Amino acid sequence: MVEIVLTADKTLMSDYHRGEFLGFAACAPAAIPEYIYEKLFCPPAPVDDDGISAKFAPCGLRRIEAALLENGFSRDEVVVVHPDMLNRAVDKRTKVLGVSTNDPLGLGPASSTFSNLAGKEPFNAISFRRLMRSPVIRKHQLKVIVGGPGAWQLEDERIRMKFDIDCVLVGEGELVAPELFKKAVSGEELPRFVHGEVVPLEKFPKIKGATVNGLVEIARGCGRGCKFCNPTMLKFRCLPLEHILEEVRLNLRKVGRVLLHAEDVLRYKANGVIPNEQAVIELFEAVKRLYIEENRPLDIGISHFALSSVVAKPALVSELSEIMEVGTKENPWASGQTGIETGSERLVELHMQGKVRPFKPEEWREVVLEAHEILKENYWVPCSTLVMGLPREEAKDVLETLELIEDLRGYKSLIVPLFFVPIGNLIAESFFTMKKMLPEHWMLFAACLKHDFRWVYTLIDEYFGMTRVAAPRAATIKLFTKYMEKKLKPYIKDMEQGLNPLES
Repeated sequence: MVEIVLTADKTLMSDYHRGEFLGFAACAPAAIPEYIYEKLFCPPAPVDDDGISAKFAPCGLRRIEAALLENGFSRDEVVVVHPDMLNRAVDKRTKVLGVSTNDPLGLGPASSTFSNLAGKEPFNAISFRRLMRSPVIRKHQLKVIVGGPGAWQLEDERIRMKFDIDCVLVGEGELVAPELFKKAVSGEELPRFVHGEVVPLEKFPKIKGATVNGLVEIARGCGRGCKFCNPTMLKFRCLPLEHILEEVRLNLRKVGRVLLHAEDVLRYKANGVIPNEQAVIELFEAVKRLYIEENRPLDIGISHFALSSVVAKPALVSELSEIMEVGTKENPWASGQTGIETGSERLVELHMQGKVRPFKPEEWREVVLEAHEILKENYWVPCSTLVMGLPREEAKDVLETLELIEDLRGYKSLIVPLFFVPIGNLIAESFFTMKKMLPEHWMLFAACLKHDFRWVYTLIDEYFGMTRVAAPRAATIKLFTKYMEKKLKPYIKDMEQGLNPLES
């Protein structure tokens, strides 16, 4: 067997029926039995040809695996597995368990919002706790190193001890992980907390195994400087095209598709906030050629894009739609996550001036509306977030956001309202909770739910057609959605009047 086993909780080790955005169901409160949740949203990653390792895994976990393999460890010393396979992967030779986590305590914006409203723990927190309490860890006295985007939630010493974690790695891990794992394997004492260094482009390890839904990192960081975001996002770096294409080819051969990932895919190789049209088009055309070479149905996904980038270069969106061949029966639309966050000019000025650039804070409302019109014309469907409870937010700010959401009613999209989480430069602030909601917040929440129910059934039909999933699964999810809509209908009526539906 191996010395190092890498894994993540169940909610991360899945391809979500080949639909990346179904993965957000991990943030949902555990209001349905886990076996139903897993069947509908989160089937386990299959094992690879060796019968133990996972066929695909989160990109961050693959980066750590690659960093270990490029810094002294051999292939037969490191394995990436689904947590259900720990019993088979771990034996007396195994010394270290490395765990990647996105939201271990359910404190992320989506998880904290819906668990707070429902009064139930989210699936991701339940899944992480179950993994950390695995009898395999205690039986073999494994050293446990935990990192990933959600590792900041574990920096409290009491939390670390509660889960018997030996070392928490916060931030980028590719440079520091190899030394930490070498110490763990040799029995040396590990530091309790480590903050990773920003990884320069030339030291990005190339992944050695496929990622969930073929996610390929094309850039890291953002640089726009929103105050409610993690400071590590400030350093914006774009990977070389050759590096990206090598990882694209690997994923096409292993999982048959690719999802290009960056905080703003439209800013690949941009010098500043204005998209570099030539570089982005060159990237997408090169990826398309690989699809053709590998004889795969064209299915280029994108993870995130910025509305300000859409408006800054609308012709780029049109060009990418042509390259990706969206607007067809096989690919009716492209989608990605984006941020509206607020409709308040005052809050934009306070907290997110960088998000608007190259435009001004007072232009944000027009930017959002114009971007949605451009996206609609080019068959893009945004999945947008809002932040409720930003520091110094007042009722008038919420009403301005509500007016903006109502103006977006005719645009096919999803809009997700999230509670403010104190990270980044706003870490000294407090979490926003249901108890702090103003009547205007309830009204905004109702408007978002009505918008989403207006579009979700069409999106389910088209989405599952795109991902070539059997019709019965789409029908099941639609039935579940209709059930939820029926259950929420009386609550939505109360919220529209500014009432807390749980108290009325």
